[in-house]
Amino acid sequence: MLKFLSKVKIEFNALDPRIASCMEFLAQCNAPKAKESNPSCQVQVKRRTDDHPPQISVTFVNGVEQTYDATTTPAQNIRTMILEKGQYLETEQMFREAGEKWPVIIPDEELKQPFLGIKICFSKDDIVRL
Repeated sequence: MLKFLSKVKIEFNALDPRIASCMEFLAQCNAPKAKESNPSCQVQVKRRTDDHPPQISVTFVNGVEQTYDATTTPAQNIRTMILEKGQYLETEQMFREAGEKWPVIIPDEELKQPFLGIKICFSKDDIVRL
């Protein structure tokens, strides 16, 4: 997960009963496997003393910032959203490195073509006798 991120900022009040998602996400960020995937990713924890709701902010390697409400979003869902966005970024980078335009635009006429199915051809050697 951290391989797609350059920075993670987790903010919460330690006395707030809604910090479960923040604590779980912090544990995931501190896992050895996550740290090995991107040792240069900065993980910051800001302990607040006010009533500000717990939140998790991430900065992707391309500079895009995203903030998640940790009071209503489970840590696993936040992780899944980061992975999905990261895979999208990897795909975009792959296309750009190959000299292809991004995003890929599929013409309407191709989208409206009927699916003809898949033809499977068997030879005599493929037939099994029972």
